[in-house]
Amino acid sequence: MLFLLFIAIIIVQRAAELMVAKSNEKWMKSQGALEFGQGHYKWIVFIHTMFLISCILEVFILEKSLSPFWPFFLCLFVVAQAERIWAISSLGRFWNTKIIVLPGANVIRKGPYRFFKHPNYMIVAAEFLVIPLLFKAHLTAIVFTIVNSIILSIRIPAEEKALKELTEYEKAFLQIRPGIDEDIKKV
Repeated sequence: MLFLLFIAIIIVQRAAELMVAKSNEKWMKSQGALEFGQGHYKWIVFIHTMFLISCILEVFILEKSLSPFWPFFLCLFVVAQAERIWAISSLGRFWNTKIIVLPGANVIRKGPYRFFKHPNYMIVAAEFLVIPLLFKAHLTAIVFTIVNSIILSIRIPAEEKALKELTEYEKAFLQIRPGIDEDIKKV
């Protein structure tokens, strides 16, 4: 019962995120944004859907239960959710599950994007481990961590290429910290 409640919360969260993404997509495209990576996006949706199905099947068919380390995994999950909210809210109307880029838009360098180019992908990678491990679904954790790594090896270069072509993306991420840039140039 606890497992089903946990999975239901994740499904509701993902559905809400998709509604936000759809609204953001509509707004961005009305501003002239372009979409990239349509060919691999369906695979991302498929992988995320199969991840949840795999968790459910592994827990029920193999009669898995809550991990003895559940407090640790639950803590990691809660931290990942806080970081997810931070990443999404930092991008605001520019956040999406698709690669949608508004030509000439300022590159967001606040929130977790001050420290990492793709914090949301790191969060998803953590979730692909933490969620199944919380309920001892080790097979799901292993398989989908590998599958996610493969799809991200396609996704991230496609996103970076689009951002580099239509924004000052490279320049924004070359600026490590104000004041340090000049010192680096001197070396």
